[in-house]
Amino acid sequence: MVSFRADVPEALLTSMAQFIDAHPNWDQYRLIQAALAGFLVQNGVQSRAVTRCYVANMFQRAAEGRPDQTAPARLPRSSASTIPW
Repeated sequence: MVSFRADVPEALLTSMAQFIDAHPNWDQYRLIQAALAGFLVQNGVQSRAVTRCYVANMFQRAAEGRPDQTAPARLPRSSASTIPW
């Protein structure tokens, strides 16, 4: 697992928070993983692992989940436009 910190435009952060609020089975980690994997697949990366990550995030159901995983934190509702990873 890699951690990183990224400055995100306020409009994008707000849209992410609204999406996550409307879709409780999504969190900031799943959204970023799906977006990044989708971007890589659409731009020619030919990796089964990346494709599996994309598909798994897109079709994961709220009832699914592994018992060894805890629910990640939600996006902070502050005016800051930095997402801590």
